[in-house]
Amino acid sequence: MPILKEGELDIITHSAEQTARLGTRLGTLLLPGDVICLSGDMGAGKTVFSAGLGRGWGATTPMSSPTFNLVHQHARAKDDVLLYHLDCYRLKTDEDVESIGLEEILGPRSCVVFEWPEQIEPWLPPEHLWINLGIMEALRRNLVFKANGKRYEHLLNEFRGITYG
Repeated sequence: MPILKEGELDIITHSAEQTARLGTRLGTLLLPGDVICLSGDMGAGKTVFSAGLGRGWGATTPMSSPTFNLVHQHARAKDDVLLYHLDCYRLKTDEDVESIGLEEILGPRSCVVFEWPEQIEPWLPPEHLWINLGIMEALRRNLVFKANGKRYEHLLNEFRGITYG
């Protein structure tokens, strides 16, 4: 059961499948320009959540970890909006961030999912949805959603509605 607090949502999942389903539900609600930040330790479920998010958004290719490429770009059949999935773990400097073309990625015709966003926090837009994934036990994860800005408060309320009614 979620802990209710305005602008935040706290959920415990009991399997990778449940974590992915939450990502799928959120993915159905994304609009062009949305920015999702996934923070958490290695193995916390960031990529599992992202894969679900991509399915819900309608990506024509499955989302997988962008660790080695840093950036994966996904299309969907219904329009020309792109979904970018970035792994920011190795990004440390202005030059690193510039090298991935962050300014273009954060355009009005794209949705962006950042893994390890704390690595590039100074370069993130001030408005975004921040999700911290914590490891509780082998299969249990704690997901804490924090809305930063009106759009993300609305997104979180929509997500809460389709998740819990």
